[in-house]
Amino acid sequence: MELIIAVVCLALIVLALAGFVVSIYNGLVRARNAYRNAFAQIDVQLVRRHDLIPNLVEVAKGYLKHERETLEAVVAARTAAVDAQATAAATPGDPAAMRQLSGAENMLTGTLGRLFALAEAYPDLKANQNMMQLSEELTSTENRVAFARQAYNDAVLAYNNKREVFPSSVVAGMFSFRPAELFQPDDPQQRQAPQVSF
Repeated sequence: MELIIAVVCLALIVLALAGFVVSIYNGLVRARNAYRNAFAQIDVQLVRRHDLIPNLVEVAKGYLKHERETLEAVVAARTAAVDAQATAAATPGDPAAMRQLSGAENMLTGTLGRLFALAEAYPDLKANQNMMQLSEELTSTENRVAFARQAYNDAVLAYNNKREVFPSSVVAGMFSFRPAELFQPDDPQQRQAPQVSF
């Protein structure tokens, strides 16, 4: 009789422990899915941003004939950003992919800043209705990217905290939950959207 009681108690302990591990595992999966979903929101806004840039370059092209180098730099930076975005979208949170995306977006922001600074010297371009509309859309999109980035970074922080605290860290190690990387600009000056004023 005592042996049966001991076996039942042991079975209950094992079941409770298994339930505890399953609960932690499910919490980690939910946190990982939350940051992946948050990255999907960034992805949507980056696609919108990248889609606006060719139109912006086309409008500026007619006015900035002597500034071909700047226009080509914007196009090249956009291409790099689109490629980095595709890589990051395939593996959200991957440290290498997020650093590549951050670097490419920083470069794109810098070249856009140079384009807008150049556009200031061309009053006809500044007054162009299409340029003003595209600039407003780009500014709005930059704000959306910033909000989506904050939501993503918050979700990554929650996931990484959950992954690193005990006893979740044990379960995370057993099931290979890897740390997720934040999405933030490398250069503190580029933490701001490019200034657009038309």
